[in-house]
Amino acid sequence: MKFLTKVTVVLAVTLSLQFVSAQTDVDKEDKLSLNEGSIDNQFEFVIRRSNSWQEYKTVKKTWLYALKAHTLDSLKAVHKDLTDTQAVVSRQAEEIETLKSNLSSTEATLNATNDEKDNISLFGIQTDKGSYKALMWSIIGALLALLLFFIYKFKGSNSATREAKFKLGEVETEFEEHRRNALEREQKVRRQLQDELNKHKS
Repeated sequence: MKFLTKVTVVLAVTLSLQFVSAQTDVDKEDKLSLNEGSIDNQFEFVIRRSNSWQEYKTVKKTWLYALKAHTLDSLKAVHKDLTDTQAVVSRQAEEIETLKSNLSSTEATLNATNDEKDNISLFGIQTDKGSYKALMWSIIGALLALLLFFIYKFKGSNSATREAKFKLGEVETEFEEHRRNALEREQKVRRQLQDELNKHKS
């Protein structure tokens, strides 16, 4: 009894699976159409619905003409898509070339800007910053040396001028002393002379 129940269950399952599989094939075949779906589905429709004779298939001419028309339409659509895609690719290639040109121009401008940033124009000649700084510090050092030299010379001249003024003051003092002494002697001599003259008159 148990064996019979098991066999019945197995048969029921097998039959239901076959029924489902057959139903799926029928559903697939029902979904196939000559006027809808992909070209592959339309070919499948023609192959499945055609009559068989030995190992050949006999196909209705109307189906072949419809399949040809649909195939040509699909090829035209593919060709149009291909043409559109090629146009897009060409346009994008032109845009890429334009962008490359702009990038090259931008890089050139950036390099020129970097050169200007790294260099300084001195008397119309582009000089790098290191050389410019060295030149400027050399000029500052030379000017500082000249300033120190002039300060040294000025101090030397100033001390010489002071010494000359001091000696001039001494000479003027001596001259004034000498002039006063000479004046006193002259006055003394005149007095003596006047006294002598007065003596002779009397």
